[in-house]
Amino acid sequence: MAEKAALDQWYCIENLADVPQGGSGNRLLGVDLAIGRAGKLISVSARGRQLPVRQRYGYLWTSLGEPAASDPPAIPEADESDRRYVPCGAFTVRTSGLRIVENFLDMAHFPFVHTDILGSEPHTEVAHYDCEIRRDVDEVWATNCTFVQPRAALSAGGALKTDYMYRIATPFVTVLYKTCPMATDRWDVIGLFVQPLDPDRCRAHPVMFLIDDAARLADLIGFQQTIFLQDRIILENQRPVLLPLEPRAEIPTRADASSVAYRRWLKEKGLTYGTTLGEGASAA
Repeated sequence: MAEKAALDQWYCIENLADVPQGGSGNRLLGVDLAIGRAGKLISVSARGRQLPVRQRYGYLWTSLGEPAASDPPAIPEADESDRRYVPCGAFTVRTSGLRIVENFLDMAHFPFVHTDILGSEPHTEVAHYDCEIRRDVDEVWATNCTFVQPRAALSAGGALKTDYMYRIATPFVTVLYKTCPMATDRWDVIGLFVQPLDPDRCRAHPVMFLIDDAARLADLIGFQQTIFLQDRIILENQRPVLLPLEPRAEIPTRADASSVAYRRWLKEKGLTYGTTLGEGASAA
């Protein structure tokens, strides 16, 4: 069973458009969920208990515990009327949900995994960036991140020096702010909502809030899905499958500052579900 630190979080479990009338099944933190739907009214239960429910960013959220926050993390840009809302599907990945968040933060793999899209040789160096745990909001932020990218976004006309900010709002919710080719004074925003099914298996729900009124929706979704499927190959072959939290279990480099801060933050919270300090991987 997951520990309290994992239970007391809001989790995205489904795109609202995919919840059928009558309901369906689902899973979270090793627990089977029942989703009921009658019109716009949606309920979620587990083990005979009704769970709290929120509808945000086009998704259904719930919790098996008692979240300190009354709602899922706020993403103010999602409410801006001129942004394109681009849900990119759901991807089941045989790895710890925490591994997916950590991979999302990693710029060093761009030239090698996303070749000629998010990176390329010889531009492989990750420049120094700033990373901190912001105690006032209890989030991890990496700022002043830059990377030369051949095709940073679908709307990019060519190679672009891209600015990034990473925000880890909860252990399983992270948000990327990146250079917007269509509006230089604003950010494109990409959210990644991770649903841990079991310690070693999860679903990822990527969604974009973009300043782009020209591209076809299918092309925007296809671009992001291509990137995620490239990541999935790496994630499912990474060992160990669970995220190590023990000191010196993996040797970090300068480029791993955000990963180091993220792991330290998880340890401070006592969150071990999906880590090598937590319960073992479930059976296939």
